Amino acid sequence: MDRAALEDYAARYGDQSLAPAVVLIAAYNEEESLGEVLDGIPAYSCGLDVDKLVVVDGATDDTAKVALKHGAQTCVVPTNRGQGAALRLGYHLAAERGARYIVTTDADGQYDIAELPKLLRPLIDDRADFVTGSRRLGSNERPALIRRVGTYVFAWLVTALTGQHITDTSFGFRGMRAEVPNSVTLEQPQYQSSELLVGVLSRGYRVLEQPMRMLPRTAGVSKKGGSFRYGYRYARVVLGTWWRERRNTNRSIRKNLTTNITA
Repeated sequence: MDRAALEDYAARYGDQSLAPAVVLIAAYNEEESLGEVLDGIPAYSCGLDVDKLVVVDGATDDTAKVALKHGAQTCVVPTNRGQGAALRLGYHLAAERGARYIVTTDADGQYDIAELPKLLRPLIDDRADFVTGSRRLGSNERPALIRRVGTYVFAWLVTALTGQHITDTSFGFRGMRAEVPNSVTLEQPQYQSSELLVGVLSRGYRVLEQPMRMLPRTAGVSKKGGSFRYGYRYARVVLGTWWRERRNTNRSIRKNLTTNITA
């Protein structure tokens, strides 16, 4: 799937490089809201040119046409595989095409693109490797009670597991050095936000949270499913990622000890 999508992208854009900063969106059936989101992304921020990159995740509507019409570099995957798979492809493509910084946002208009400098500036100033927004430090308009409680619970869980204080584990408006997501093990098709965050924290990258706004969805419907099912699956990903990273770290330690003893 990735190979077919990349070949189609190369046929459309040739060997064209991307700007130093890329705003990446994984979009599935978001024709109603995507255009407005893309139009709000500036062409220039914090002294850097900014490109828009949309990975269309097997959409059955006109999401791809909307992305192209509104000036986004567009990579079309023929089959829907989930946001995680689409973002992994986008991370790879952005880094391969020369981006230094990658910012992720959603196609539904729930993040305020005017806050883009809050993500880019700490990266440019080398104060962080990974910057994420936090609705708890900022604001969240009309949150459902169960989702608000879940935000606190998962923040506590990730903080307890990693030893680093986190207030919001699933905020989708994030900035990172381009090599960071490509150096972390990412496998989840859907609940990728926690997998990436736990992976980044476990590998010692400098993580910074910034206060940001969470807005109501402008159109369409959420694809996360029911709150209890979402919470269960999200918890499983958090715990599974933490255990995988801890196991890999222990293996590396044992390997290094063995190498040193042999030497």
